[in-house]
Amino acid sequence: MTDVRKGQWPGLHPRDVFRQRFLEQFTDPAYRAEQDALDRLEAIAWDAYREGRKAPLTRKAGPEFQDPDYDLSVAWYETRERLRLAQARWGEAATPSRVLVIACASRNDGSCPGEMSKTYRLAKIAQETLDAGGVESDFLDLSLLTSDYRRHIHPCKGCVSTAMPLCHWPCSCYPNHATAQVGDWMAEIYERWVSAHGVLLLTPTHWYQVSSPLKLMMDRLVCADGGNPDPTATGGKDAAKAKELELAGWPYPKHLAGRTYGVVVHGDVAGIEGTRRATCDWLDWMGLVDAGAQARLDRYIGYYEPYATSHASLDADVAVQEEVRNAARALLNAVALLRKGELSAPGRELRAPRPK
Repeated sequence: MTDVRKGQWPGLHPRDVFRQRFLEQFTDPAYRAEQDALDRLEAIAWDAYREGRKAPLTRKAGPEFQDPDYDLSVAWYETRERLRLAQARWGEAATPSRVLVIACASRNDGSCPGEMSKTYRLAKIAQETLDAGGVESDFLDLSLLTSDYRRHIHPCKGCVSTAMPLCHWPCSCYPNHATAQVGDWMAEIYERWVSAHGVLLLTPTHWYQVSSPLKLMMDRLVCADGGNPDPTATGGKDAAKAKELELAGWPYPKHLAGRTYGVVVHGDVAGIEGTRRATCDWLDWMGLVDAGAQARLDRYIGYYEPYATSHASLDADVAVQEEVRNAARALLNAVALLRKGELSAPGRELRAPRPK
């Protein structure tokens, strides 16, 4: 059955609910002097919401797309162009080797915790090792989601579960100006992944799983694993067209395949092995190639010791610091082999009988 199932969404907010939600961002009494202006802005925002003006700035898709006359989001098109150019540079022999180091903790000293994270310290150790090895390092600190003004990774909406071609590469769900789902960091993050020859992820363990910033990014990278690079082929977000397209035979392109990776997971009580395995399995599924056993690390720091002394525990654990350096060194070696076309990935040439 390919019918599109409906009935879950409760519909648009009533005007009074919308107004309350819009004005919440202006709770500070300093805004009261501009109440008339806020009322006018709220009326404009209400019209955009009611009319569904998701992408107010568009351009004709042009001859490179299936439907040249489709009105493409300018923001999406510009992101797509940056990814296309980044992928071209990635494949050029003259391009310097680049490793993306991602500190995935949510804690930093510019927000409520009042202290930097151990993950950040470990990531900086890794970055120093990579820099000494002669590659370009790109440091991505996901904790900025908790401390920066209007920086977001909005949640994945699950388009892929309706049909793979409905999930566009890069993601076209955001920005959505009608619902004020803006300030999305992923447009930049996609480009940083595409530009990297290697990726090193470092995450704490939260309730037997990765940190919430990392999970947000992971889910939004689903479009890199089978996503549709032509939104006009599905008429934008036309679920029925997307289902037809998938059933006609979809190739499930892996847009980040061939890069190499390392993973460092740390915790204080439980869950590190499962978290490390799940993270590596995710990267394997997307077609990345692991950099060897020493680049897949899980360790406890300050096992069952007080949270208050966890940084002191890391200070004392020189072994784990060196193991993180080794993870970075292993990734350096893998990137060098990748650039020479010698990175071993047995079975990579085999065709999956059940691609997804």
